[in-house]
Amino acid sequence: MTLPFRSPLRPHFAAFMACRNLVSTNMGVRFRVPLQKLHPLSRAIHHRYSGNANPQRPPHRTAARYFTSMSRLPMRPPKPPPGTGGRGHQQQRNFWVAQLAARLLKLRYILLGSAVGGGYTAKKTYDEWKEMLPDFSEYNWVIPDFVWELSEQIDLEKLAKALPEIEEIAKLLPDFNKIGENFTFLKSLLSSGEVDQLQEELLRTQLKYQRMLERVEKENKELRKVVLQKDDKGIHRRKVKKSLIDLYSEVLDILSDYDANYNTQDHLPRVVVVGDQSAGKTSVLEMIAQARIFPRGSGEMMTRSPVKVTLSEGPHHVAMFKDSGREFDLTKEDDLAALRHEIELRMRKSVKEGQTVSCETISLSVKGPGIQRMVLVDLPGVISTVTAGMASDTKETIFSISRAYMQNPNAIILCIQDGSVDAERSIVTDLVSQMDPQGKRTIFVLTKVDLAEKNLASPNRIQQIVEGKLFPMKALGYFAVVTGKGSSGESIDSIKDYEEDFFQNSRLLRDGMLKAHQVTTKNLSLAVSDCFWKMVRESVEQQADVFKASRFNLETEWKNNYPRLRELDRNELFEKAKNEILDEVISLSQVTPQHWEAILQKKLWERVSTHVIENIYLPAAQTTDSGTFNTTVDIKLKQWTDKQLPHKALEVAWETLQEEFARFMAEYKGKDQDDIFDKLKEAVKDESIKRHKWNERAKDSLRVIQHNALEDRSITDKPQWDAAIQFMEETLQSRLKDTESVIRDMVGPGWRQRWLSWMNRTPDQHIRNETKNELERLLKLHDEHTAYLANDEVTTVRKNLEGRGVEVDPVLIKDTWHQLYRRHFLQKALSHCNLCKRGFYYYQRHFVDSELECNDVVLFWRIQRMLVITANTLRQQLTNTEVRRLEKNVKEVLDDFGEDMEKKTHLITGRRVQLAEDLKKVREIQEKLEAFIEALHKEK
Repeated sequence: MTLPFRSPLRPHFAAFMACRNLVSTNMGVRFRVPLQKLHPLSRAIHHRYSGNANPQRPPHRTAARYFTSMSRLPMRPPKPPPGTGGRGHQQQRNFWVAQLAARLLKLRYILLGSAVGGGYTAKKTYDEWKEMLPDFSEYNWVIPDFVWELSEQIDLEKLAKALPEIEEIAKLLPDFNKIGENFTFLKSLLSSGEVDQLQEELLRTQLKYQRMLERVEKENKELRKVVLQKDDKGIHRRKVKKSLIDLYSEVLDILSDYDANYNTQDHLPRVVVVGDQSAGKTSVLEMIAQARIFPRGSGEMMTRSPVKVTLSEGPHHVAMFKDSGREFDLTKEDDLAALRHEIELRMRKSVKEGQTVSCETISLSVKGPGIQRMVLVDLPGVISTVTAGMASDTKETIFSISRAYMQNPNAIILCIQDGSVDAERSIVTDLVSQMDPQGKRTIFVLTKVDLAEKNLASPNRIQQIVEGKLFPMKALGYFAVVTGKGSSGESIDSIKDYEEDFFQNSRLLRDGMLKAHQVTTKNLSLAVSDCFWKMVRESVEQQADVFKASRFNLETEWKNNYPRLRELDRNELFEKAKNEILDEVISLSQVTPQHWEAILQKKLWERVSTHVIENIYLPAAQTTDSGTFNTTVDIKLKQWTDKQLPHKALEVAWETLQEEFARFMAEYKGKDQDDIFDKLKEAVKDESIKRHKWNERAKDSLRVIQHNALEDRSITDKPQWDAAIQFMEETLQSRLKDTESVIRDMVGPGWRQRWLSWMNRTPDQHIRNETKNELERLLKLHDEHTAYLANDEVTTVRKNLEGRGVEVDPVLIKDTWHQLYRRHFLQKALSHCNLCKRGFYYYQRHFVDSELECNDVVLFWRIQRMLVITANTLRQQLTNTEVRRLEKNVKEVLDDFGEDMEKKTHLITGRRVQLAEDLKKVREIQEKLEAFIEALHKEK
């Protein structure tokens, strides 16, 4: 593959014209005749190209050789029209063949002249002459491949009769003696001392042409700028459309985020810039972008992540990040400094903790007048040694990132080599050789050529490098550039002037060691842009077909697996889940006050009942008279209210709110029957509860309310009295049931369970059972016994058990006594509760009756009233404040999750989601590729 490098140096055509006239005077038009009638020299030429009597299909030829070989093919005369003689037609055929051969010979000499003067003008002239050739569609038999394949089928005798006589052909053959004499004269001319003078004259002409070309390009740049500014201001009132390169860059951005599945890989071209650290990559890119846009450092690694730069032409020289709306004016130094600072911040932010480089790509677009359109990716510089402050895997990570970009078969590798250091120290050339061994997509750039010419003892070494003879690496083309004197304060214009002055005065160019089209970053950018767009045109339609096939596969899988579901991607599913969660939160405000109060009252009593029974009621009930009972109760209630009760009440309210929120979400889940949102809803619930802080200022007011409720002892009516007795009875029965269950576990199964269920007591249970029986006899003897056993009573029980052969510990005796006495007390309290059912009359009249002192009923009424008032207060706080604050927290959590793509990816998972995601991305990529291809065809 040959790069269409365009040389800005116009060749000197004086020598070319002399050579052409000298040779053409003795060259005639040759026809191909049957092999038997050819001159021996002609037969030798035939065998030179055919190889044998039965030739095979020749290999692919270049365009020049193809058209040159056509002058040696036989020309089949067209059939004369009916009724006409063959003589006039024979003359017409000879004239046409002669004209065609003359043009082809001109093409041959033009190619010879281009080899002397330069590749660019030859290519241009070749294209012009190629378009002048007639349409050969009616003369398919002239094509060499056809001749080679059917050479055996041609009847040479018949063909000989149709051709002119051998004498006529001999007249048309050139005089080879005269040709030899003319070439001998040309050889003596070129070997004379006039060669140096001719070369100097040629160089001066080239430099003069280059200055003229630069002036014209500058004027063209200004004119294009004016036109673009007019379009930018809307003078033509045309609909603003994205440029071709912007469309292409958008496709690359989408592909960079796409997780390749179904063998759909991104093979679209990019210009991948690789090189050793401090080799001058950044400087070359800045010269192409015509602005100092990258952060710089003295020997320090500055490029820490890939930077994708989209270059395009525009009326103003500006830069912009993909995810930002700010434009940086590259003509202002303040904006340039801000842009460099922003790039450095983004690089450091993309690098994870403990790492030195990152694979996260930073996308940047640069527009300006005269900028060549292309997409470049600047990669971190390749290093040979990990230094202090770097992660241990930095070298391998850089190699991995570089390989990932270069393994794309359509990526153009711009290999940057520092010319000021020994070539043997280069690392990147070996890496590039591994990824592109044939050099079909590599462009080699030698930087700092000014330092190389100054430091190297043999400048021929530079010539070896740019001719591809020093490195084992192959490349499409080789360039030599100078990117300044090494000062970070140099402007782009000053660097351009310095580069032009250097090459104009450099003996590398003057002595012919470098070709004019191989120098300056301007020629480099032209060549890279041409190669980039050529590769884009060759590969983009194939890439579009690949994504079209992938789209078909994805759509087929979706239809087979999820025929009744919409193709919702992760973001759309999140929005659906978000609406459902907000509906569930709103449902909390629709809970009735009665439901809230009932739940709160029940849960609060479950939380405080143990404390009320064990720490307030039982100690007070074991006193001797009603006065002591009431005093004990008042003191303990006051302590409880001041320290624990308000805090417990707020805990209960917060837990109730959480449970109701979870209940609504669970009920909604049951209706929807879609478990794809389960993880998300659970995470939103947990995070919302975590962020929710209960209003602690309500604690003080709640304490006052609870204190006042417990201070009141006045039961105003019989229903309240009956409700208090019922509450007391239910509480005592529940406690008695729990106590009997504890005793059963202590002593083991009874005789009925042992006989019917074949269950036995353990040794410990046997000891507990014997202790229980002994303590029950003690309670029967002392029905009004206190809650505690005296030491002598413990000793008595122990001796009695030892007398029956049961060894028991005093602690075990006391533990067993505690449960037995508790059961005994609760049984007596329940019987007293039944008596108090008819005691409201005595309570209301303040009669004193030792059997009907129902102070415990009043205590439970006070507790019950406190629960009702507390539940009502908490319900008001929930419905008026906390539910709304929770709803606000849920919205904030959903908003935060919506902006965190990583969180959404973790919480909304499954094949259904991934398939919808892939399908959406493939469709988007295919649509953008088709839009780009359409724009590309229009530009053609």
